[in-house]
This record gives sequence, C-alpha cells and structure tokens, in this order.
Amino acid sequence: MKETRIAVFIGPSVDKETAKDILDTEYDIEYLPPAKRGDVSRAANDGVEIVCLIDGVFFQDSAVAHREILYALKKGVNVIGSSSMGALRASELDLYGMEGVGKIYEWYKSGKLVSDDEVALFFDPVYFKPLSEPLVNIRHNLEIAEAKGVIDGDASKKLLKIAKSMYFPDRTYQRILDDAEGEIDFEALKRFRRFIDQEKRDLKMEDAIEALERINEICGVIK
Repeated sequence: MKETRIAVFIGPSVDKETAKDILDTEYDIEYLPPAKRGDVSRAANDGVEIVCLIDGVFFQDSAVAHREILYALKKGVNVIGSSSMGALRASELDLYGMEGVGKIYEWYKSGKLVSDDEVALFFDPVYFKPLSEPLVNIRHNLEIAEAKGVIDGDASKKLLKIAKSMYFPDRTYQRILDDAEGEIDFEALKRFRRFIDQEKRDLKMEDAIEALERINEICGVIK
C-alpha cells in the first residue's frame, strides 16, 4: 500500500504530540513549524499529496502567499486550512479548491472576522508555546460566558473592546481583566475570571484538531 505524503504546518495552535495521537501512523507525515512564504510551494514540489496549513507566520517573516497555495492546488495537492493562517487563507481561496475546516474558517468566510489580528498571537519561537491569547479565542469565550449568564451583553462588549485595543502580543486575560476594573461591575469580573480559570475554551486548538481528523477522512478515501 502506497503511503500518503502529508505536510502539517503547526505551532502554537496544536502541539506535535497531540497531532501524532490523531493522525494515523501509517502515513508519511512531516510535521513542520508555522509556514512562511515559499513553504507550501516547496512542499508541493517535494511531492507532498496533502498540505495541512494550520499555523503560519504573520509578522515575524513573510506570510504564505496566495499564489503558492494556488500553485499547489494546480499540481493536485489537497490543501486544508484551519485554525489560524490556514483558516484565513482557506476563506480567501476555497473558491479555487482549498478546503477550510472549523469555526474560525467559517467566521472569516461569513465576514464575522476580517482582520489577521484575530488569530495573531505571541509565542515562544523554540517550543511554540503561546505567550498571549488570540483575539478569536477571547471573542469565543466571551460569547460562551454571555450565553451561560456569567456576564451580560454590555460587559461582554466592553471586554471585547478592551481586548481589541491591545497590541496582539499584550493580550492576556489577566491584562484584560486588570484594564476592565472600574469599567465593569466587580462581581461580573470575578465571575468571568472564575469562568476563564475553569471553563475557557481554546477554539484555535479545537479547529486544528478537526483539521487533523479531516486528514484521516481524506486518506481513508485515498486508500
């Protein structure tokens, strides 16, 4: 049986060990760091059959170009995008055959999200550990907290506004809550802090896992 060659670009959204637990070990998989300009076209030229673009650089280096994804698609490569840079590019290129997976992709596609800033975060360049919180995760948790009655709509809007006003490397829940003191009811902030400590969701990770599971589905068809 011919092995399926796969390139997976991951970093702060999901760690390599988690990805390995999800993807079938019979595949020929290369786990690569967040993609930069030229990485996708290079993978296509190397004979990769599936590219899973999850994480990519935004400001540290030149971002993945649209034309290299189109080049890969033209060569017959299955290109999946999710979670971060992948979700953004998929929302722009799904018309040409790139497959988008997950809620973040859907939010970009619908226009709920527009800016790259929504998925940008600061992370350790060696271990890819997130050192700030992406705005899209903050947005998602605020919506959940509001739906559960932890905070009301007014507090949710104020907290989101505070988060959006911050430069992306500075976004952490602690800083957001500190800046919200005096603007939002103390008890509401206390409830939201408890919610974040105990129930917060990582939407970028959830979408990344969904994309990896999608690879297993695709390979099931290929095999």
